[in-house]
Amino acid sequence: MLNDTVARVTDRIIARSAGLRGPYLERMRKAAEDGPARAHLSCSGQAHAYAGAGPDQAALATKSAGNIGIITTYNDMLSAHQPFERFPELIREAARAVGGTAQVAGGVPAMCDGVTQGTPGMELSLFSRDVIAMAAGVGLSHNTFDAAVFLGVCDKIVPGLVIAAQAFGHLPAIFLPAGPMTSGISNDEKAQVRQKFAAGEVGREELMASEMAAYHGPGTCTFYGTANTNQMLMEFMGLHLPGASFVNPNTPLRDALTVAGAQRALAISHLGNSYTPVCDVLDERAYVNGIVGLHATGGSTNLLIHLVAMARAGGIVLDWHDFSDLAEVTPLLARVYPNGLADVNHFHAAGGLGFMIGQLLQGGLLHNDVATIAGDGLERYTQDPKLQSGQVEWVAGPEHSLNDKILRTVAEPFQPTGGLARLDGTLGNAVSKVSAVKPEHQVIEAPVRVFSDQESVKAAYKNGEFNSDVIVVVRFQGPKANGMPELHSLTPILANLQAKGLKVALVTDGRMSGASGKILSAIHVCPEAVEGGPISKLRDGDILRVDARQGRLEIVTQGVLDRPAVQADLSGNAHGQGRDLFANFRALVGAADTGASCI
Repeated sequence: MLNDTVARVTDRIIARSAGLRGPYLERMRKAAEDGPARAHLSCSGQAHAYAGAGPDQAALATKSAGNIGIITTYNDMLSAHQPFERFPELIREAARAVGGTAQVAGGVPAMCDGVTQGTPGMELSLFSRDVIAMAAGVGLSHNTFDAAVFLGVCDKIVPGLVIAAQAFGHLPAIFLPAGPMTSGISNDEKAQVRQKFAAGEVGREELMASEMAAYHGPGTCTFYGTANTNQMLMEFMGLHLPGASFVNPNTPLRDALTVAGAQRALAISHLGNSYTPVCDVLDERAYVNGIVGLHATGGSTNLLIHLVAMARAGGIVLDWHDFSDLAEVTPLLARVYPNGLADVNHFHAAGGLGFMIGQLLQGGLLHNDVATIAGDGLERYTQDPKLQSGQVEWVAGPEHSLNDKILRTVAEPFQPTGGLARLDGTLGNAVSKVSAVKPEHQVIEAPVRVFSDQESVKAAYKNGEFNSDVIVVVRFQGPKANGMPELHSLTPILANLQAKGLKVALVTDGRMSGASGKILSAIHVCPEAVEGGPISKLRDGDILRVDARQGRLEIVTQGVLDRPAVQADLSGNAHGQGRDLFANFRALVGAADTGASCI
C-alpha cells in the first residue's frame, strides 16, 4: 500500500500542475502524430541529413526501421565523460544489427565542477545547465529522429539533458551512463589530506599525490555527490536500463548495456512495438520517486534546484515543501561518502539501487505503477544486469543487504528521515544536507561573520580570526549576483574549525557541492542578497540560529529586518573567464527555489 504522505504529495503536485501539464501533453501528442520530418524533407534536405552517414546513407534514404539521435557530452576534460568517446560507434553498430540507424545529432558543453571549484569558471556552472538544454535542443531540432539517446553524467549535465528531452517529449529518450571510475584511495583519506593542507600541516606535493590517487582514471568520481545522485535519479525515474548506473567504464558489461540501451531505444520508438515517449515516463509519479530516492540515498542538495527546473520543463510544478514532506517519511538507507566511508562501487557491490528500490517499494514509498524505458512497473528496477554469452540478461537482485554498514532495510534504516531538510524562518528559505552532519552539530546558534566572497573567508581563516563559535555567512553568491557558484572549497577550513571544538555553520545564498556534508549548512537562501533579502541586512556579531532538526533559520538579534539592505559592488563578477557572455543569464535567472532557470 502506498504511503499516505507519498500519495498526498503526489496528488497535490498533480493538482498544482494541471494548468501546465495538460497543454504540455497536448503539444507532445500533436508532435507524435506529425512524426519526424525525415520522410517529408526535400530531396536536397535529405541529402544534407544523410551526407555524413557513411554506410548508413542508403538505409536512411530508403528504410524506416528507426533512426536514433545521439546527444553526446563527450570530452576528455571530464573523467566521467571520457568513456563516451567510444559510445557513438557502439550505438551505430547496435542500431544496424536490428535494422536501424544512429547519428550524432549534436554535442553539448560539459564542464567539470571539480576543476572550476573556487575559480571564476564556477560562476558559469549553474548556467551551463540551461546552455546544455538549449544546445541539445538545437541538435534534435533537425527532427529526423525516431528516438534519442543521451550521453551524460555530471552535475548540471543530466538535468540539462532531461530538460531538453522533455522539450522533445514525444520521442523516447534513453540515458546511457559511463559508470564510476574504479576505487582509488578512500574519499575520507583524501578529505583528511585536504584538511591538513588547509591547516598548513602538509605541502602541495602531498596534496597533489593524494588527489591523483583519488581521481586516477576514466569514470565518475566515486563519492556520492551530484554526478552520482544524477545516476540514481535516472534509475529511480525510469530513464536508465535497470542496474546500469554504477557499472564501471570500458568493461564488457558496460558495453553490453550500451548496446542494449540503443536497441531498446528503437524498440520503444513509434516504429517499434512498445512506443514509450519520455513525456509518459516523466510524469508526476516519476518525479516523486526521484525525490524519495534523493532522500533515501542522502543525495546532493543541488538536486533541490535541478529537479524543480527539470519538472517544469514537462509542465510539472514542484516546490521545496514537497521535498520536505517526503523527507519526513523517507528513511535514510545508504551510507556513501560523505555520509559514510564507502564509495559508490562499495554501494553497488552491497546491493545497490536494485536492493534499495525493492526496499522502498515494499515500504510503500515509491510508485510502482509508472512507465519506464524498460517497460511498465518500477519493480523491474529491482533486477541486476548480468552478461550471458555477450548479451545482457536481467536476474533477480539481492533480497538482503550484502553490507549493512553501507546499505540497510526500511525496517532498520540509518536514520528514520531523509538526508535533506528544508529550512525557513526570518532569514528566508533554505535547504540543508543533514545526512552527514552528526546529531550534535545539527543545531547551531552563534554570532555571524559576514563575507561577500569565499576568498575573504579563506583570508580570515589564514589570519587566525576564527577563535570562537561562529556562523559564517557568505552572501551575494546567488544566481542573480554571480551565477550561484558552489562554495565547496570552504569545506576543509570549516571542518578544521569544527574539529577544534568550535560550533560552526555556514549560511549562504550560494550552493555547496554534493560532496559537502560534515558542516551544518543553510544554503540556497532565498531571497538572495542582491534582491534585498534578509541575508543582505546582517552584520558581524548578529546572532543566527540554524536548526536542521526543526527546519528553522532564524535571526535572533532584534531589529535586523529594519535595517537597509547592503549593496555590494558586483562589477568583479561581470568579466573574465567567460563571465562576460552570461550577463543576460544573471539578469533573467529565477530564484533558487523555482529552479534558478533562465529558460
